[in-house]
Amino acid sequence: MNMSRQAEPVYLQIAAALKAELIHYAAGDMLPGELPLAKRFGVNRHTARRALDVLAQEGYVVRVQGKGTQVLEAPLRYPMVEHSANSDWFGATGHSTKAKLLGVVRRDAEQVEAQHLGLETGTEVVEYRTLRLIQESPISVIRHVFALEHAELLAGYKQGSMRRYLRGQGQVLTRAFSLIGARMPTMQESSRLLMPENRPVLTVQTLSKNQDGRAFELAWSVSRADRFQYHVVV
Repeated sequence: MNMSRQAEPVYLQIAAALKAELIHYAAGDMLPGELPLAKRFGVNRHTARRALDVLAQEGYVVRVQGKGTQVLEAPLRYPMVEHSANSDWFGATGHSTKAKLLGVVRRDAEQVEAQHLGLETGTEVVEYRTLRLIQESPISVIRHVFALEHAELLAGYKQGSMRRYLRGQGQVLTRAFSLIGARMPTMQESSRLLMPENRPVLTVQTLSKNQDGRAFELAWSVSRADRFQYHVVV
């Protein structure tokens, strides 16, 4: 493979070639080492190392000291449409999903919560905090905020999909909007998601309405960017 006639840096060309070949690897497999790759592509070891570093930075592989470069499981892709629900989608595609209840708090509404839920500033809300796991791996930490008037309806929730629970209570939620961002995780978030503090997370603020068109839930999710992708469907 001639790597010298392209405008793109050679190490990026090698990284692109290796990414295209990842479909032939299973999670946990080891890629060839730096020396075999250098020989294959006709480059020095430093260039091969830089190519592998690109794959590691993008979350495709992990560099394991003393072992080499290990292939990671492909990021999970979640289609974000009006009626989509995390647990329903991944369950339908053969992935096991769980949601653990981390805690429940009753407090005064923040300004943005009052605004979106149609409440007076300072009105009390109830917040449920959950940890989402897919294939037993922690993927997202979520804060679900509701008007206090729904506290009794929510009292029976203990675990699992919040939307599925609410459907069982006669509240069918649809997405009104989602605002996607990114930032570095807090110490608590990185601990719960089993990830390093120097890797970014995806953040999503979502307002959901019930079947009557009334704002019902305002949720914030923090997800591992190396394990989770949002596919916005229009």
